[in-house]
Parts: sequence; C-alpha cells; structure tokens
Amino acid sequence: MSEEREAPDREEDHLEEVVRNMCISKAEELNLLGYEQVTGEDVWACVSSKYKQDSFPPLHKLVNDILTLKAHIFMNWLMMRSLKE
Repeated sequence: MSEEREAPDREEDHLEEVVRNMCISKAEELNLLGYEQVTGEDVWACVSSKYKQDSFPPLHKLVNDILTLKAHIFMNWLMMRSLKE
C-alpha cells in the first residue's frame, strides 16, 4: 500500500528532473550562441514567468515552451526583469 503512495512522488520527481535537464540543455544551447552566463535556472525563470502562480500548463506545453525558447525572447525577458528590479 505504501508503494502506491510513493509512486506518484517518484513520478513527480522524475518529471521535475527531466524538466530541469531540458532547461540546462537550453541554457547550454544559449551558451553556444554567445550568452555565456545563462543557467538552467534562468531558463526556467523565463519560461515559468508567463504562467500564473497557482497553475501550470499541461506538460506538453511546458516542454514545448522550453525547447522553442529563442535567444531574443530570453534576452527581452532578462532586460525586463532587470528593469523591474
């Protein structure tokens, strides 16, 4: 019975790790384009900033948003964030 309760947590942890690795991969892509200071956390902050705090989109949309993030979109977000601070 306890294994059934742990299974969703393990699945959530696995999905979180997959999303984290996708963000790191996108950051590495941006690094290759000359944006050397970008981290996976920066990519996640950029992508997740357009979602409401209390809800996230379906997983396929989240994956799409990470994988299709363009450098100019990221840089616009970064500039707006720095202006707000």
